[in-house]
Amino acid sequence: MNILIIGAGRVGTSVAEHLVSERNDITVIDTDPQRLRDLQERLDLRGVCGNAIQPSVLREAGAEDCDLLVACAPQDETNLTVCKVAHDLFNVTTSIARLRSPEFVEGAPLLAREGGFAVDHVICPEQSVTTYIRKLVEYPEALRVIEFAGGRVTLAGVRAGAGSRLVGHRLDEIPTLVPNLDMRVVGLFRREQPLKADGSTRIEAGDEAFVLTRTAAVTEVLCALRERDRPVRRVMIAGGGKVGLRLARELRGRCEIRLIELDRQRCEYLAAELGSEVLVLHGDATDEELMTDANVGETDVFIALSSDDEDNILSGLLSKRLGARRAIVLINRRAYTELVQGTQIDVAISPQHAVIGELLAYVRRGDVEAVHSMRQGAAESLEIIARGDRRSSKVVSRRIEQIDLPEGVQIGAIVRGDEVIMAHHDTVIQTDDHVIVFLPSKRQVRAVEKLFQVGATFF
Repeated sequence: MNILIIGAGRVGTSVAEHLVSERNDITVIDTDPQRLRDLQERLDLRGVCGNAIQPSVLREAGAEDCDLLVACAPQDETNLTVCKVAHDLFNVTTSIARLRSPEFVEGAPLLAREGGFAVDHVICPEQSVTTYIRKLVEYPEALRVIEFAGGRVTLAGVRAGAGSRLVGHRLDEIPTLVPNLDMRVVGLFRREQPLKADGSTRIEAGDEAFVLTRTAAVTEVLCALRERDRPVRRVMIAGGGKVGLRLARELRGRCEIRLIELDRQRCEYLAAELGSEVLVLHGDATDEELMTDANVGETDVFIALSSDDEDNILSGLLSKRLGARRAIVLINRRAYTELVQGTQIDVAISPQHAVIGELLAYVRRGDVEAVHSMRQGAAESLEIIARGDRRSSKVVSRRIEQIDLPEGVQIGAIVRGDEVIMAHHDTVIQTDDHVIVFLPSKRQVRAVEKLFQVGATFF
């Protein structure tokens, strides 16, 4: 696939890293030649230096042969203009734009191909991160919460806790131990290494488990794997930038919120925007005296969302030392994300990985409805629509045990119309089923895609 990426910033670089590793032909346009040189030294891609809104630059980058345009420059206006020019002059078939403004909604006439900016899909990393964190506040026991099939099915990641009902037991004992819970453990990691999630595997304390279930049963499933946390009532947010403001807006009214911001002018703006439901404090979240005075020790969840990775890590560690029950931190640098593993910080979120799945859904072969990148991009979960019939498909009209799945790949659930079916070895996949698949390694993506691709005369 020929993919043209506009902007070599954090999001653009992350997109390039993921797509290059999947054998796509990538070209990146950026105005900074040094940034492009650094990218070309690390990755097998082509860099073009220039302003992407200029037709000559797009032509040099190969826009005429482009299958997918991903516009993720820092400014909304740049991304909108590039999509329009690429459509009108080069007939680019699919365009994705990073748009921060909430006024540009996917599917709106303003973004239409005819008479609009020709944006097919909108991504907003800030909103993706906000949704990610809001789910963790809603389910405080979880490490990750992902919804599929219009919210009917949920994949939850959880750290198994000592003394919980399922720890110390084999996976094939789960139906006996929790007979009223319809769930499927699709992924299991121990000391960062994947385990085969079959019936003989035993869950141990500290394991990272990924479980599929009906959305209504998520809380009960999580509590079967670790001690139930009390509902989140008090939240402290460090950093009042775009993500901090979005999150405070979504949580106000549900929780008691305190928001710490270093910039005094920004504090005044935040106070005006959020009203009396949010207490805005001016100061530095790495200041122990301020954090103590702000009663961080009584906080259910401390969330560090500043633009400085080091400050986020330090304030997260400080909050835990002062008594906060849980610490979630935003980290842009991959090395730092790996560094905090095993510390007191409960969840480290990479904004690039939070949004990458939205892009991957348009790159995947076959009828892929949704893609979610997990475990810092190492694993993936897919929602794929099964097409064809027994003659043209390798999965339709077959029991799951008859499907040649790659090692460790699990089909966890099937959504058939309004019916949710937890997958078992004898479950038969039918045409138009939405199939939820867990891949412990993204290197297995191509093999799974081939399984679901429809052939003219497959026997």
